[in-house]
Amino acid sequence: MQTLQRNPLERAIVAVCSLVLWLTTAVIFLILTANTVLRYVSGSSLQWANELPELLFPWLVMAGVVMAAEKGAHIATVFLVEAVPPAARRVIGVLGWLVVAGLYATLAWATLSMLEIVHDEKSPILQVPGSVTYGCVMGGMVMLALLAAQSAWRVFQSDGALPAASIDPQEVHW
Repeated sequence: MQTLQRNPLERAIVAVCSLVLWLTTAVIFLILTANTVLRYVSGSSLQWANELPELLFPWLVMAGVVMAAEKGAHIATVFLVEAVPPAARRVIGVLGWLVVAGLYATLAWATLSMLEIVHDEKSPILQVPGSVTYGCVMGGMVMLALLAAQSAWRVFQSDGALPAASIDPQEVHW
């Protein structure tokens, strides 16, 4: 199967999201394991051990969403687009991706305007500002907007052929 070569922007996004995925998964696993062992061994637990995974989980999810978008692994309904000629397919593709990029950029902008408001909300034990979680969502929306704009550019440069996902469904292990 042939996959597209990643440009520097895509490589950077994949590197950041991969790092976030690995770190958050490892930390969540270690904290939950340690807390479970403590509960069974001593009957007590770490107070903050329930809060930190809740703070890290949005980072894990957002990184996964962006990685799936980069790989083209999200569900797409394309039967109507496949029915039109390649020239129309190209126009629909470019406009569709530009709308998606615009919507993600709008969500990122709206989130940015909320950061100051949610910064005053603190987690009960660790006192982490709510803006940390909102910042992760905003960063994910920015990356998704950039990837959508990149997809619009690729469709614009193409002959109207539908892009294939860059991941082989046979490679996915469920």
